Amino acid sequence: MNAPDSRAANFAGVAYEDTLRRARELVPALRSRAAEAEAARVMLPETVSDLHRIGALRILQPKRWGGMEYDFISYIEIPMELARGCASTSWNVVNLSIHNWMLALYEERAQADVWDANPDALIAAGIAFPQGRARKVDGGFDISGKWNFSSGVNIAEWCMLAVTVRDGDKVIDHRMCLLDKSKYEIVDDWHTLGMRSTGSMTVVAKDVFVPEYRALCMYDIRGGDGFPGARGNPNPLYRVSLTALGGHGIAATALGNAMAALEHTLALVKERSTNYTGLKMRDQQIVQHRVATAAAKIDSACLMLRTDAIRAQEQANKNSIPDMQQKLRYRRNAAYAATLCTGAVDALHAVTGATGIYQSYPLERIFRDAHALGAHISLNFDAQAPSWGLVALGGEVENPTL
Repeated sequence: MNAPDSRAANFAGVAYEDTLRRARELVPALRSRAAEAEAARVMLPETVSDLHRIGALRILQPKRWGGMEYDFISYIEIPMELARGCASTSWNVVNLSIHNWMLALYEERAQADVWDANPDALIAAGIAFPQGRARKVDGGFDISGKWNFSSGVNIAEWCMLAVTVRDGDKVIDHRMCLLDKSKYEIVDDWHTLGMRSTGSMTVVAKDVFVPEYRALCMYDIRGGDGFPGARGNPNPLYRVSLTALGGHGIAATALGNAMAALEHTLALVKERSTNYTGLKMRDQQIVQHRVATAAAKIDSACLMLRTDAIRAQEQANKNSIPDMQQKLRYRRNAAYAATLCTGAVDALHAVTGATGIYQSYPLERIFRDAHALGAHISLNFDAQAPSWGLVALGGEVENPTL
C-alpha cells in the first residue's frame, strides 16, 4: 500500500493556474515511469507522492476540508494534462478526485469519518449497481457483492460500492455505500490489454452492515441541491449531475492520451526519412493528411468536453437541473469525444509504421490504452447514442439514477 502522509496539506486557496501548471510539469516524469508502472500494474509510489504533493487528487474536495473546490472544468483540464504523460495516472486521478466530490454529497458524519482522520485519504469505488445487492435493515443496509474495475483500490483507504436495494423481487432504491478498507477484500486480477497501471482490481464484500448515513441515495444526486451534504457544501460545483457528466473525466483521459500520440508522432515524423526511398516523411501528403485529420479530431473532442463542462457549471450556478434530453446529450458527447480520440490515435499509430509495434516506442502503449479506454461503457458511443436518439424522437428512457 502507498498510504499518504497523515499530515495532509491544505490546498484551499491554491490558484487553479498553479495546479494546472504543476500537472503539466509532471508529464516528463510520468512518461519516464510509464513502462515500470505498467509492469507493476499499479501507480508507482513516487507518482502517488507527486499527485499528493501538487494536490491533483483534491481538486474537487471542499475547501473546508483543505481541498481546492475548483469549478467543474478542472475535471477535464487537469486529467487531460496528466494523460499526456500517462493515461493510467490520469484515469486514477479522475476516479479518485470525483469520489472526493461524491463524498461532499454525503451526510456530514460520513465526510467527518473520512476527512477528520486524513483529508488526503483516497476513496476507490465499484460503480456497477447490478454487481452489488442490499437489503434494508435497522439503521442502514446489509450489502454483498463483487465489483470489478475498482481503480486505485490498492492505495485507497475507503471504497464506495454501488448496490441495488430490493424488497423481495422489487427494486426500491439504489445506494452508493461507503466502506472502510477493513470491510472488503481486494482480488488482484488486473491483467489487461491496456491501462495496466491503474490497479483496477476487484472488490468483494459479504454481509457488511453500512449505516444509512454512509449510504448515499443516488436519486438525490441527479443535479440540484437536494443532496444530504448541501448545507455544508453549498458551492454550485456539487449541484452538477454526476450521472450525466461523470464520464467526462475519463473522456478527458482519452483526450490527453490522444494529445500524447500527436506529440510523439510529430516528433518522429520531423526527424525521420523512410527506410526505402530516403524521402522525408513530412513531405508525404498522406502523412500530412493523417496528422492533420488526427489533430482536428483531437481539437473537436477538446472543444466538446470543455463546452459541456462549462455549460454544466453554468447550469449548476443557477441551480438549474438539466432535463433528460440534456443529460443524455452530455453522455452522448463524452462517448463521441472519446471515439474521436481513439480514431486519432489509430491514424497516428498507422503513420509510425513498424516503429509503432515496439514496446520501447510510447505510441505502442498509447494505442493499447486508447482501446482499453474505449471499452468503458461511458465511452462507448454505440451504447450511449441511442438513448439520446430515442428521447429526441419523442420516446422515454427509464433510468431512475439519471
